[in-house]
Amino acid sequence: MPSTTSEIHRRWDLQLSDREIHFVGTIFAHWGAIEHEVFMQTIATYVPKRGSLPQLPAALSNVQFTGVLDLWKDRVADKAKGRRRDVLQSQYTEICRLKDARNALAHGKWQWSAGDLGQISTVRVKRRQVITMHFSADDLADFADRLAAINFHLRFPGGIVDLARAQMQEGGYISRRAMAMLTGAPVDRDGYPTAHPSQEPVPGKGADA
Repeated sequence: MPSTTSEIHRRWDLQLSDREIHFVGTIFAHWGAIEHEVFMQTIATYVPKRGSLPQLPAALSNVQFTGVLDLWKDRVADKAKGRRRDVLQSQYTEICRLKDARNALAHGKWQWSAGDLGQISTVRVKRRQVITMHFSADDLADFADRLAAINFHLRFPGGIVDLARAQMQEGGYISRRAMAMLTGAPVDRDGYPTAHPSQEPVPGKGADA
């Protein structure tokens, strides 16, 4: 028999603003892309031109990112030539510099203080030590921007020349928003798709339009 009373579902409120949540999400998306790119570039150095793949080092089990990152520095960054080597080595330094802040966001408990309503803090315990880090929304925005720059330079250490070369090799490029526009997918106010387009013809488009 159905219940005559509606069940109340309660949710924990993180006390984060929409802007803070936006940049936290952006930070995690960029960090994940960095870890993936570093891993793929590193494992590519073990792929032989002929024969089977050799025994890979334990660090490439990808359990801990720092192990993969150090391998990447030795096998990719340090072996690059000229300006590209300098750029890649700078990315290694920057990733190491930002790692603690990322870990604070990923593994800490969020809290705020009446003493400074403009910042949020994360608290975590590591090796019996309580670690607290503070972030304003502007700090999070700057963090996200620095990770975006790392992501670009990891892929294109030669700058716009490497980007142009990669696009030529791909034979073309279309953005997610452009694809949504061309296929008639529903989009949000920024033009990003919110769902896959229906299989029905889009009014005003097609051969007979």
